[in-house]
Amino acid sequence: MDVAVVTVGDELLAGDTANTNATWLCTELTDRGVSVRRVITLPDVVGEIARVVNEYRAEYDAVVITGGLGPTHDDLTMEAVAAAFGQEVEHSQAAEDWLVEHGGYSADDLDPGTTGIPAGAEPLHNEVGVAPGCVIGDVYVLPGVPAEMKAMFADVADNFSGPERFVVQVPVDEPESHLVERFAELRETFDVDVGSYPGEHVRVKLSGTDREQVAAAEAWLRERVDLLEE
Repeated sequence: MDVAVVTVGDELLAGDTANTNATWLCTELTDRGVSVRRVITLPDVVGEIARVVNEYRAEYDAVVITGGLGPTHDDLTMEAVAAAFGQEVEHSQAAEDWLVEHGGYSADDLDPGTTGIPAGAEPLHNEVGVAPGCVIGDVYVLPGVPAEMKAMFADVADNFSGPERFVVQVPVDEPESHLVERFAELRETFDVDVGSYPGEHVRVKLSGTDREQVAAAEAWLRERVDLLEE
């Protein structure tokens, strides 16, 4: 399953808010066997969001969007997703009923637009906050507030799956540039993905869907590099 992650918000692009949602979602999706193929951050601009949603929903199995939900002037994600599907944003009575029954609100408490979602979408209820998310086609629209996003993702997490992946990490006490030829041989010999991440030392990540291949690749690498003492 190939998925794109879209985060929305001028505050993310300005650096006012750290984009922790993207990192968290990528980790959750990867752990479920999903391949995250794209991560993009967009401004609060309806046309740009709608264009990217249309491109990505045609190219990938699912699109997960966070941010820009609610009734305020810069909460434009629902409008943009609706435009991508050629729909209007409509009041969701199901979302209102849930907020009244489970959230402790009355209909009069809710700001106009709070329960608006694209016509034909299924509302996703907000267990932590107020504004609902939704699912329309293979597009999942979640809040930007991390606690709200995580709780809502839990309700749809089972829709995301792929083959189990096995991952090992090997700490190497050599410069990354010295490992190029061995990495090439490793890729030719074993059906695994190889990632190399420099820092205080080089961390080599081996992953794949065949446990035995990953274990064999790890053993092969450990015999051919200077290992960092663990």
